[in-house]
Amino acid sequence: MNESDFNFDKEHIWHPYTSLINPLPCIGVTSAEGVHLTLSDGRQIIDGMSSWWSTIHGYNNPRLNQAAKDQIDNMSHVMFGGITHPSAIALCRKLVDMTAPSLDRVFISDSGSVAVEVAIKMAIQYWVAKGQSQKSRLLTIEHGYHGDTFAAMSVCDPVNGMHELFNQVLKKQLFAQAPQSRFDQPWQESDIDSLRQLFVEHHHEAAAIILEPIVQGAGGMRIYHPNYLKAVRTLCDEFDVLLICDEIATGFGRTGKLFAYEHANIEPDILCVGKALTGGYMSLAATMTSQVIGETICRTQAGVFMHGPTFMANPLACAVANESLAILQENKWQQQVAAIEEQLAHSFSRFKSLSVVADIRVLGAIGVIELHQAVDMATIQHAFVDNGVWVRPFGKLVYIMPPYVISPKQLEELTTAIYQVISQLST
Repeated sequence: MNESDFNFDKEHIWHPYTSLINPLPCIGVTSAEGVHLTLSDGRQIIDGMSSWWSTIHGYNNPRLNQAAKDQIDNMSHVMFGGITHPSAIALCRKLVDMTAPSLDRVFISDSGSVAVEVAIKMAIQYWVAKGQSQKSRLLTIEHGYHGDTFAAMSVCDPVNGMHELFNQVLKKQLFAQAPQSRFDQPWQESDIDSLRQLFVEHHHEAAAIILEPIVQGAGGMRIYHPNYLKAVRTLCDEFDVLLICDEIATGFGRTGKLFAYEHANIEPDILCVGKALTGGYMSLAATMTSQVIGETICRTQAGVFMHGPTFMANPLACAVANESLAILQENKWQQQVAAIEEQLAHSFSRFKSLSVVADIRVLGAIGVIELHQAVDMATIQHAFVDNGVWVRPFGKLVYIMPPYVISPKQLEELTTAIYQVISQLST
């Protein structure tokens, strides 16, 4: 990549959450291997973000590469309407085997946001089939993030989400106060009061509640008590409302459980998974539900579930996902994630002495440093790169979700670089 490439990028290419008026400078990446990104100037940096939490097995993984190569020689794509194929069947068999027993119906889609859209449509169509079409609103909690498409946006945090820009078209959903009881602190029964009140007042019009179990991701990196999730399941059963667990970010071991809902020993009615599903190789997601809910959905006048992406169950993506899930099990993800958690807890303890640090949070392969003030993205981004790491903060939050294959030495280099950058903010 040369100066002309960067200039073209700056003038013509729209990156996520960036301005075309004052664009943030981008770094050029020419290749990736393991946990390292190779920059256009030849430097190698450690990726602490797993490419937005997805590349759990590292980059250029030989087994994932081979799965893609083998599949593309046979069939890169075929429509899923009226056709099935071995890669999709194998993937759905794995997903059914590894999730809660009731989740035995799988709808494969293109991305996490679409998986959430599918879940919302499932919930609404379910109640239409039961003759209760008035149950069409969603309950959720503040500080959540569920994606950038319209239905998904409607259940993102009403203050820090995109409601102000699109409030004329977004459906008005029902928001409860977010839980305050932290994962590692005593449970406060009052945490559920706000949500219980919404159930009491609105259950007759609520199709489902959607939330990120245990860890709220892009809405604030908040880690809450499992008892809250247990209480949500109880309320759903009491008031006849479906529970949608959005595990796009937390699924496949990230929190120390294979799925975060397992921390509370509950089962959702609908589950969304994505991101790490293919090990970060390509976009793929799935929405899962039970036989009872699935068959009820199909008893509407339409007779079918009304959704069908063009690239649904793409064979190439399914083949890579199959291999990714196989690697997940064979690499003993529990030990990998537990080792990362232990090292993060130890390494992050030294951050508490820095005056700019407000809070430290660690769960599984997730480490969060909350500052008192929001960071200047352009400045801190370059500081991290200059210190040999890729970390992309937002607001007051500097956080990492490293690949599971990161070595203790590499993780130490990553956390040391973060300490060096943040300590400069304290001077």
